[in-house]
This record gives sequence, structure tokens and C-alpha cells, in this order.
Amino acid sequence: MTDTRDAIPTETRYEPQAPLSVAARSACPRCGRGHLFKGFLSIAPRCDSCGLDFSFADPADGPAFFVMMTTAIPAVAFGLWLELTYDPPVWLHFALTLPVVLIACTLPLRFFKGWLVASQYVHRAEEGRLARPAPVEAAKPDAPGPR
Repeated sequence: MTDTRDAIPTETRYEPQAPLSVAARSACPRCGRGHLFKGFLSIAPRCDSCGLDFSFADPADGPAFFVMMTTAIPAVAFGLWLELTYDPPVWLHFALTLPVVLIACTLPLRFFKGWLVASQYVHRAEEGRLARPAPVEAAKPDAPGPR
């Protein structure tokens, strides 16, 4: 007689992870413990905790689009406001506007990339494939048989 408490489960079940929470922690979208990135923006080949293969993850230009729409426009608006209000010399734009734009556009990239990868995992998103219609058998003219 075997004790079921000692049996090793063949399939581990993971609690569903919220994509925004996973993105904020840069964690694995399946287990929530492992690391999603191996560098600042490079996605790791697999989770170091649960072993999930991240080859499905391809956010493409999505993070750049979201950064552009949420932070780049206000950062550039700051530079325009500075120019129109105070008319500073060019060196002051390099000292103030350039760091604001670079920081505002670089830091959120990791969050948005993690969010899109987690959303791909949660929603099981894949590349689109063309559905090919099933082959239709050619109608045989005047085939013998009951009518």
C-alpha cells in the first residue's frame, strides 16, 4: 500500500499570475518566482525556477510603442515647454531635456516588455496562421446508384 503524501506529482500546478504583477517584479509568468530577464532587456532562455521555455515570447515593437505613447510624448512636451517658456540656450536643453527624454523612455521598457510577455503566456497568444480549407472531393458526375 502506498501513501499518497509520498507520491511525487507528475505535473505541478501553478497559481495563475496577473500580468501587471509579473511585469512589475520581472518574474516568470508561470510560477512568479523565476527571473524573466537575463539582462536589462534580454529575455532569458528559460525560467530558473520552474524551467518554462520563453521561446514563445516575442513582444516585437510593442514595448517601444507603449513607451512612446505613455512617456515619450510628455518628455518631449517638457522640452517644448522649456523652449517656449524660457528660451534657454542649446546647452541647457542637452543638460535638462536630453536626460529627461532618455530616462523617461528607457526605464519603462523593461516593465512593458515583461507585461507583454506575461500577457502572451496568460492568453496563450501565438503567431497567426492561415487556416486552409479542407480539401473538397470532386463531385463525380452521374455516378451509378440509387436516387
